[in-house]
Amino acid sequence: MRFQKYHALGNDYLVLDPVDFPNWTAPAPEQVRMICHRNFGAGSDGILWGPLPSSRAAFGLRIFNPDGSEAEKSGNGLRIFSRFLYDQKRVGHDPFTIETPGGVVEVVIHQGGQQITVEMGRVSFASAQIPVAGPSREVINEPIRILDREFTYCAATIGNPHCVIPLPQISELLARQYGPELEVHANFPKRTNVQFLRLIDRANIQIEIWERGAGYTMASGSSSSASAAVAHRLGLVDRSVTVHMPGGRIAIEIAPDYAIKMTGPVTRVADGTLHAELFGTRA
Repeated sequence: MRFQKYHALGNDYLVLDPVDFPNWTAPAPEQVRMICHRNFGAGSDGILWGPLPSSRAAFGLRIFNPDGSEAEKSGNGLRIFSRFLYDQKRVGHDPFTIETPGGVVEVVIHQGGQQITVEMGRVSFASAQIPVAGPSREVINEPIRILDREFTYCAATIGNPHCVIPLPQISELLARQYGPELEVHANFPKRTNVQFLRLIDRANIQIEIWERGAGYTMASGSSSSASAAVAHRLGLVDRSVTVHMPGGRIAIEIAPDYAIKMTGPVTRVADGTLHAELFGTRA
């Protein structure tokens, strides 16, 4: 049961190729939780299960959070999976496509896999698409009360849901304190990813991230995409934005229709084998 481990700005994933797991249709939630556990398993922020057959793209991919839930899309996960495909010599420097439950993206590999560009799709602020409870509308600058504070938030989707809160000052403590409550707020029927956003200037923003199903996260590609789109929708930034996170920086290009092009690094960490004993059996 082989795995490959990569990280994208400190957001780490294990890639599991279904070929190496002939008895699995997909990892079950309890298997995901065990594999991702930092003490009892191999340790990661999630599992990338692929490549899978796809009728819409060259490769299919499923993305699992460390709590066992499934994510529709992950920008860092897509870059990592693309690097895995490149390392396995299944792709080169020509553009190729990947399908996730959150849609089809196009990928281009640069610098021998050191930098990867993903066309993430189009951001929408429509409540029905995100989804956000209540009447059909664009969710821009709405109040939300969490614990002892009231925030003003914007909601967006790029295939997965996001709650973006612009503030003059942000911190890891803020994300850890309010992120868990925002993730499961009644406004968000499918839960939500949370970003606290600080404007640096018209070409730079900073975010702190609480990721749905994963918790506090050092970096996120879809969070970077959604946050940059929200900042542009609010008139705070131009179309080229560098997103600063604890793990590093991602470059975002925003088209007039809010289609997002994301470019960032990937680092190969390790190859390994999961032992059957991890799952309570002996090989």
